[in-house]
Amino acid sequence: MKKMLFVFNPRSGKGLIRTALLDIVDVFTRGGFEVVCYPTQKPRDGYRKILEDGSNFDVVVVSGGDGTMSEAVTALMQLPKMIPVGYIPTGSTNDFAASMRISTNMIDAAQDIVDGVYFEYDVGQFNRQRYFVYVAAFGIFTDVPYETPQDAKNIFGHAAYIAEGIKRFTSGSYKGMDITVEHDGIRESANFLLGIVSNSTSIGGMKVPMRDGVYFDDGLFEVTLVRTPATPIALQQTLNDALLNRLSTKNFLSFKSAKVKFTSPEPIAWTLDGEAGGAYTESLAVNCRRAIKLIIKPDDKTDQQREIDSLKPDYNEVSVADTDNKYLRTALFEDQKGIEI
Repeated sequence: MKKMLFVFNPRSGKGLIRTALLDIVDVFTRGGFEVVCYPTQKPRDGYRKILEDGSNFDVVVVSGGDGTMSEAVTALMQLPKMIPVGYIPTGSTNDFAASMRISTNMIDAAQDIVDGVYFEYDVGQFNRQRYFVYVAAFGIFTDVPYETPQDAKNIFGHAAYIAEGIKRFTSGSYKGMDITVEHDGIRESANFLLGIVSNSTSIGGMKVPMRDGVYFDDGLFEVTLVRTPATPIALQQTLNDALLNRLSTKNFLSFKSAKVKFTSPEPIAWTLDGEAGGAYTESLAVNCRRAIKLIIKPDDKTDQQREIDSLKPDYNEVSVADTDNKYLRTALFEDQKGIEI
């Protein structure tokens, strides 16, 4: 019988996992797992538990919001071997689950883990010391997830994030930052209002602007930076462009890259997967390609990854150039392109 470590945040969302816990464990047990349950007691407790004991299990499953999943992945990245991980989303927004199309029905998500297949997923490394699952961001709105009170999240869900964001935006307290961005031999300096380094189709419960052609295992981030508007009219135009996914206008700098560096005269406050990530005058985000092994329900993503691996048995031989080749993508990634959540 395989051993499973099940780490869950009992306060995540509205704490509903407490009503489904026995049913979830029953699904796992009937699926052939010996389950050890661990309810987290405080922030980063899930990280500590997985880091200390994760290597003793065949599978790790985590349940909570995006922050809980981020803690788990950060711990898994530091283990001596790759331990498969499953996820049962119970948070207020669940961006990672939305991108990966993981069911928010807890029992269904548990059954999908039992019946699931492996999908090797890219993980972001930040300043060589931390990791993020789906987004690193700075600027306007990016502090909303961790500044919004947990009780408000539990009562109002995603509306709590929106309300907090509107309050901050209308206060006029946000100003742009002078930043130099470097990637792939290109260097550009400007004043930016917002910066997003992501591997996701959903951030803050909303579709990301650069969501077309997002591939979760290609070794590339989608990077979007918003130049600070000079006038209210320019601000309105920037918002309109973002809503219409027009990122090629002068208001935006957008690109794909495996590594991107940011430098600024003043420290930039970052969020990593919606949690406080520290403030730095120099920041480096590096894509760790196919670094963790997710257990998810079979879909087009898993089919396409398996197809690529069948073409080249060692996935390390499949270069970023290969997976970015338009002909290979047309053949293997067409269904995944432009996923709508």
